[in-house]
Amino acid sequence: MKKIIIAIDGYSSCGKSTIAKDLAKKIKYSYIDSGAMYRAVTLFCLENGLFIGDTLDEKELQNLISEIKITFHFNETTGKSDTYLNGRNVEREIRGMGVAAKVSPVAAVGFVREEMVRQQQAMGQEKGIVMDGRDIGTVVFPEAELKIFVTARPEIRAQRRMAELLAKGDKVEFDEVLENLSTRDRIDSTRKDGPLRQACDARVLDNSDMTVDEQNALVFRWFEEAAG
Repeated sequence: MKKIIIAIDGYSSCGKSTIAKDLAKKIKYSYIDSGAMYRAVTLFCLENGLFIGDTLDEKELQNLISEIKITFHFNETTGKSDTYLNGRNVEREIRGMGVAAKVSPVAAVGFVREEMVRQQQAMGQEKGIVMDGRDIGTVVFPEAELKIFVTARPEIRAQRRMAELLAKGDKVEFDEVLENLSTRDRIDSTRKDGPLRQACDARVLDNSDMTVDEQNALVFRWFEEAAG
């Protein structure tokens, strides 16, 4: 089979990362979590005092954006790739509600998206990658041989996200999680640069009522068709 680029887009907490990780592991491709990159930039902003309340200091972030380098390294213990911010493992820090509440405004900034897209495209030069996010099939890799758009009902997504946070020891309420997802959906879908939207040639996967095994089998079949 030829090496291809697989772009997986979709709404927050609809299982994009799980699908992408499982597929990459099965077909021995590199997995790139583009959403984690924006979360890492958001963590950088929080740690460097670039938020005043809910307002992002875009001017200062632009001065510092060249200092932000996101990489991924395989974790032999978990069998997954961890996110590194300027050489520091930040996988756990970027998954909390504190970062989740601020990531959409950061991801909507044009020069942030330009820099992250530049880093993402560099990662895909040799193909053989699976990347998930919001605009992978429309902006980052419009030439990707396989594009998948993942969706699920909001209540299902909120339940999944809440279970994930509770498993990490975070105390959250369902209504808080659902509201956070609704806000992120609105911001992600209406931002000027790289808005969340389905590519015209993407295959749609609604996994509201699917098991992980069922969705993985379907995605693998799509991969076989795309890779020949």
